[in-house]
Amino acid sequence: MTNSHYIAGRWVEGQGNDCISVNDPALGQPFAEFMAASVAQVDQAVAAARSALPAWKSTSASERAAFLRGFAEQLGQRREALIALQMRNNGKPRHEAEIDLDDAIATFCYYAELAEQLPAKHRDVPLAAPGFTARTRLEPVGVVGLIVPWNFPLVTSAWKLAPALAAGCTVVLKPSEVTPLIEQAYGQIADALGLPAGVLNIVNGKAETGAALSNHNGLDKLSFTGSNSVGSQVMRSASAQCRPVTLELGGKSAIVVFDDCDVDQAVEWIVAGISWNAGQMCSATSRLLVQDGIADALLPRLQAALENLRVGNPLTEEVDMGPLTSQAQWLKVASYFATAREEGLQCLAGGKALDRDGWFVSPTLYTDVPKHSRLWTEEIFGPVLCARRFASEEQAITEANDSRFGLVATVCSADLDRAERVADALEVGHVWINSVQAVFVETSWGGTKGSGIGRELGPWGLSAYQSVKHVTRCLG
Repeated sequence: MTNSHYIAGRWVEGQGNDCISVNDPALGQPFAEFMAASVAQVDQAVAAARSALPAWKSTSASERAAFLRGFAEQLGQRREALIALQMRNNGKPRHEAEIDLDDAIATFCYYAELAEQLPAKHRDVPLAAPGFTARTRLEPVGVVGLIVPWNFPLVTSAWKLAPALAAGCTVVLKPSEVTPLIEQAYGQIADALGLPAGVLNIVNGKAETGAALSNHNGLDKLSFTGSNSVGSQVMRSASAQCRPVTLELGGKSAIVVFDDCDVDQAVEWIVAGISWNAGQMCSATSRLLVQDGIADALLPRLQAALENLRVGNPLTEEVDMGPLTSQAQWLKVASYFATAREEGLQCLAGGKALDRDGWFVSPTLYTDVPKHSRLWTEEIFGPVLCARRFASEEQAITEANDSRFGLVATVCSADLDRAERVADALEVGHVWINSVQAVFVETSWGGTKGSGIGRELGPWGLSAYQSVKHVTRCLG
């Protein structure tokens, strides 16, 4: 591959210092490579976005909505190719790759509808003081940088790109160097739709490219999804520029199972919360809090369910869980297995890398994990579940909230009044009750504490790319 960066409406070859190798994690082998974008090319992308901004933000809401619907339609037309690429580059089972694509399509459709509603958001503001009138306008923030992760590349970029374009912003998108290929579909779609040059720019690269974008003084806002360690660097860059930032960071989420819950149903929800995308989710419910009265019945069935998950290459096998997406992540998860052995944790299932080609690990369950254990407190980003028992509702809430993260949680109980009460008490951004992690574009996404700043999806996602202007006029 050569022309892998989309700048000012043209595909160009990378001129950076890093070579990006794109891998098939089921085989542990590269299948594509190209040069990263240089710092100068990041400058060109930002300049192109700046040049395109006046005309783009002046387009009508209906015009922008039409482009967004075009993105949705074009994603649908590329369905099989994008699903296959997700399976090959991310290691996702087919059913997961299908849901990712459907989510991306739904996101563009949703923000097309919100874009059409924007004119109604400009309204008069009643004033108590006589002799004045006031009105409010919602305007695009301007040029925004979007940095997206490797675990849900097509989806996370849609969550940022669709509302930014709907608001009238122009963008520079930096995909993860681990999964850089699928976002190129957005540049191809921009070409097919005739999106004005510079409205969407895509620069691929590693740390040098990401730092050049996050530090760039030509941005009006930056939206980042990824690790807390990189997020803190992005936040420092934003503070130096006094620039708004949205951060969607890590999690160490709890799933709370009360003793009135159906055991088999609870097992299904627990397994989904830790094995989807091989546990490589900021929302993975990796801390299991199970009430004493159900623990002895639930844990053996959970052990069996995890051991029976089919793990393999999604391109050649019918699987429930694929490999970890990168060798770096595989090594990180393996290091936690070693830590568990050092800490003497009780392992009911898994706890090891699989002896086969590629970056596979076994779905893992540790029980009676101490609260001070690194496996209980740190985000592992793999299919590693840690369990503890609790006696009372109050204890469950206290232990669930005892984390520096606050992204999501799940509550499982036949007593819906209790489930709602516990959900209200949890210090997180999203709670599921008796459900898998169904994420709808109409709802918000984001967390509290160390899980980030701001919200994506829903009307909150659009607001993140808008500024509020008031116009006050004296009638005298």
